[in-house]
Amino acid sequence: MSAKRVQRKGMRRVAFSVDAPVGSSVYLAASFNGWDPAVKPMKDTAGDGRYSALCMLPPGTYEYKYVIDGDWSVDPANPNFVLNSMGTLNSVVEVS
Repeated sequence: MSAKRVQRKGMRRVAFSVDAPVGSSVYLAASFNGWDPAVKPMKDTAGDGRYSALCMLPPGTYEYKYVIDGDWSVDPANPNFVLNSMGTLNSVVEVS
């Protein structure tokens, strides 16, 4: 799974990452940000097509998707997912 967790003062730092073509517009949309992709743009700091974003989250279970050039997709590196109300899948991360 591409979501890594680090404990810090009751909140956890969760790192999300996904591969996409260099120059893509990549965002993280999730239950913790109102499913608004504009809230969490992801960055390709090395210019190699590996986009990442850090979030501080309290313990809990969260659903998320990546929005790559306008296309919503599950995390290909995360085998944990659920069916959503739209009839598609959301990736799931458990923050403990």
